[in-house]
Amino acid sequence: MTVRTRIAPSPTGDPHVGTAYIALFNMAFARQHGGEFILRIEDTDQTRSTAESEQMILDSLRWLGLDWAEGPDKPGPHGPYRQSERGDIYAKYTQQLLDEGKAFKCYRTSEELDQLRNQRREAGLQGALKESDLALSADEVAKREAEGAPYVVRMKVPEEGVCVFDDMLRGAIEVEWSQVDCQILMKSDGMPTYHLANVVDDHLMEITHVLRGEEWISSAPKHQLLYNYFGWDMPKLCHMPLLRNPDKSKLSKRKNPTSIIYYQRMGYMAEALLNYLARMGWSMPDEREKFSLEEMIENFDISRVSLGGPIFDQEKLSWLNGLWIREELNDEQFAAAFQQWALNPEYLMQIIPLIKPRVEKFSDVAPVASFLLSGMLPIDESSFEHKSLQQEDIRRVLQFSSWMLDAEQNFSRDHLFAQCKALADGMELKIRDFLFPLFVAIAGTSASVSVVDSMQILGPDMSRARVRHALNIVGGPSKKEAKRWEKEYRELAKALA
Repeated sequence: MTVRTRIAPSPTGDPHVGTAYIALFNMAFARQHGGEFILRIEDTDQTRSTAESEQMILDSLRWLGLDWAEGPDKPGPHGPYRQSERGDIYAKYTQQLLDEGKAFKCYRTSEELDQLRNQRREAGLQGALKESDLALSADEVAKREAEGAPYVVRMKVPEEGVCVFDDMLRGAIEVEWSQVDCQILMKSDGMPTYHLANVVDDHLMEITHVLRGEEWISSAPKHQLLYNYFGWDMPKLCHMPLLRNPDKSKLSKRKNPTSIIYYQRMGYMAEALLNYLARMGWSMPDEREKFSLEEMIENFDISRVSLGGPIFDQEKLSWLNGLWIREELNDEQFAAAFQQWALNPEYLMQIIPLIKPRVEKFSDVAPVASFLLSGMLPIDESSFEHKSLQQEDIRRVLQFSSWMLDAEQNFSRDHLFAQCKALADGMELKIRDFLFPLFVAIAGTSASVSVVDSMQILGPDMSRARVRHALNIVGGPSKKEAKRWEKEYRELAKALA
């Protein structure tokens, strides 16, 4: 048997370090066993998936040194490798489940589902919704079918008993079937959910081992049941510990920059970031901190993964990156690496149109453009002094902007300006005053080039991180303020849709 593993990211935003973390362990496991690692794009969410995000995923994983044998850019015998191009395959297997009585059409509306859940809560029932809960009379089903009412396809799930499945790190895991809902397999728009597509694709692509985050443990019973329904062998499962913030919460962009692109833009070496991700829950036999991808693969043993939630600590990453810079780069290599990071033509050509009108000689370039070549900026409370804005105004603008940027996927200058203008109008502030705290947060001064142009160049995670950094300096909302501000922001956010 040839070991085959995969990574299956969704192209719905910036490439996440968690994706790289799982990809690294899947690749290391496959290579250590002389197997193959493949990449599949899970783009069934057509409203959020973009070609730009897919390309960023491919570019970021390659920058890190992770590569795959088959994928959307590497045709192989198990393609296509985008789920959006596999619709006929999913329809075929959905119909098979319907024909065999292992799935059913559900015509329940979202309002009816909410009502059912409320009734169950009021009755003190804790279990998941089952087919018996969702059933409509035969006449009602016929009526809705005749009217062409929308429906989803749900899998049938036992109402009693216990599901037992094996995990490579945890051993046997038991889940009561009463806690497993009748999962939607096919949405009303004809697109499959993750659960159906995941099982079908892993089988057809001959995946032998699935290493994924522990948040998928609760889905394993559904997947095992689907494998049984189809009469297929299930891959061996290994649920990796989640990356966590220093406060032990799940790694999230609201508390920690999560984009691979952010760390690339910050000037981390790809080898150091990959080395650090390898240390997230795993260790070399000799416990050394610094090692290459090749050394990891040579010494890889999945049993050395610790189940304790690994902490993603930027200070520790920076320390490790410093080791790589000092120990692996001579002066000539350092110069070449810095030039590629800061002075590459692609990045320079984004900056030059902004700074060119503001310089009279080349020695002006560094002061004008330095914030575009920096990490967190050296600002303090005095940086935000303004003739008409009070401290609370500054804090509210930064907090509301932070919430807006966290939810934003479109970082084009025109769109960002429109969003800022809508917030400024809702907060009854002049746009010039509203943008002042953002100028300081993003560029370190209000006397700078266009702040929305700057955010477009810096990108989502760097922009978000700088605004959060500024908010920490001036002071975020108290608990009482947070409730009031969140309510006010929710009302204003309606204008941002």
